[in-house]
Amino acid sequence: MTVHSTQPRVAIGSFRYPTESDAGVPGDAPGYPIPEEAKTVSGYIEGAIPGGGDSGDRHMLLIDLDRWLLYELYNARWNAGASRWEAGSGAIFDMSSNARRPEGWTSADAAGLAIFPGLVRYEEVYAGAPIRHAFRVTVTRTNGYVWPASHGAGSTAGAVPMGTRLRLKASVNLSGYSPALQRIFQAMKSYGLIVADNGGEMFVTGTMDSRWNNDELNPAFHGLHASDFEVIQLGWK
Repeated sequence: MTVHSTQPRVAIGSFRYPTESDAGVPGDAPGYPIPEEAKTVSGYIEGAIPGGGDSGDRHMLLIDLDRWLLYELYNARWNAGASRWEAGSGAIFDMSSNARRPEGWTSADAAGLAIFPGLVRYEEVYAGAPIRHAFRVTVTRTNGYVWPASHGAGSTAGAVPMGTRLRLKASVNLSGYSPALQRIFQAMKSYGLIVADNGGEMFVTGTMDSRWNNDELNPAFHGLHASDFEVIQLGWK
């Protein structure tokens, strides 16, 4: 969701990982610019349950359009009994900077990366222009982390590390797909995927948008397999 600098910031009353979470912008009022209606209206938190509910990753992404700040929360929920917002972890990114999280820190993604830049966005898919960025992808198991990731969440021998960059092979034929799907899959050839979290095997995530046609998207994505990708860089520590 997008907000402006006038949106009041509210403190996160409890983080599960407080030593690796941002309480607020340094030198500014603590907290996150969460609109009041996020407590009672669906669509503000991943999972579409008002206030977040009690299941799923419950990511909440907020962009301050005036200050170019990206606020991201993992496992966000409104605890009505305690009258406070709670989260597993929280990260704030200055979108005018390419700075990473501190070494060893998580974010709202286990890799310590920002989620929003790696999402497939409806407006860019149907704008007609090429998509010019990589997408985030999850795999079921990982082994440590490499740059640009700052955090790991697994040690399975033989698994890829967080931060691995994959690319859809040039040999994959895209001619049978609609122009919109071709734009998505061409971006996977041009800019690739970055392993960002443990989760569903080879899951690429889009923004929460009621305009997506999953009857078109799901069969097309299921038609791709891990063997259609190549590792172009494992990164470095």
